[in-house]
Amino acid sequence: MDLNTLIPDANLRQAVRIGVDLVVVIIATAIALRIVHRIAVATVNQRLSRRPADGEAPHYTALEHRKRHATLEALAVSLARLVVLIVALVVVLAIFDVDIGPAIAGLGLLGLGVGLGLQGLVKDTVAGALIILEDQFARGDVVTIAGVRGTVEDFGLRRTVLRDEDGTVHVVSNGLIDVVSNETRVWARLLIDVPIRDPNIVEKAMTVILQAGTELAADPVWAKRLLDKPVIEGVESMSAAGVVVRTEVTVAAVERDSTAAEYRRRIVEAFAREKIALGDAGPLVLASPPGEES
Repeated sequence: MDLNTLIPDANLRQAVRIGVDLVVVIIATAIALRIVHRIAVATVNQRLSRRPADGEAPHYTALEHRKRHATLEALAVSLARLVVLIVALVVVLAIFDVDIGPAIAGLGLLGLGVGLGLQGLVKDTVAGALIILEDQFARGDVVTIAGVRGTVEDFGLRRTVLRDEDGTVHVVSNGLIDVVSNETRVWARLLIDVPIRDPNIVEKAMTVILQAGTELAADPVWAKRLLDKPVIEGVESMSAAGVVVRTEVTVAAVERDSTAAEYRRRIVEAFAREKIALGDAGPLVLASPPGEES
């Protein structure tokens, strides 16, 4: 049936046409959003599942791979949706017979304004893109950037959101990031300095420290977090308060803090059992050398 015959009023007929076109655009946009979402996710999955060549990328742990995947997937989906929504907006403007020529010209002027007066925004966006391409960090990583240390809670092309140890949220513009210190990338080396009050029992103290490390490595709960067995580096420093013995162990980077705390706890308990006094606990009392009376 002819729409002109069904709806004689021209204004009402035009309104119906616009309404039908809008419904079609909404349905098409919804379908397109679902399609681009799947395409973006599939693209990220394919990119991350590709085996890197030697020297191309580090060997990520399962947790790091998941964090990297979540970050890239969220950004890819956001960019794909933005493109679809821009196209839908242009179509809607065309439905209402809005001349998009001036709009495009306005975008050109806006681009010129960005180039002249909003260089900071451009710098932030370019820096964010480079961070993604170079995979400098991802959501969940513990990093130090622009003088701020914290866990990456959110990341976009323009800014990075960190939450530090006391819960304070820091928003850092990507353009301010010159150096990235990532504490959760693959592996970390723990250097634990143990102060000893009595220099004459250094050998005994080293044996006790190494025994505590051996027990830590043998514990099923902690063994999977260690990438190597703990070793004793030797005497790190000497002072009037005693000597400092350094022990070292390589661990999974994401387990750095918890493993260090557990290792220190075991050393303290072992020292208490063996009655070895830690340094910096009071005036130094030297034991008499063997063969001499105290």
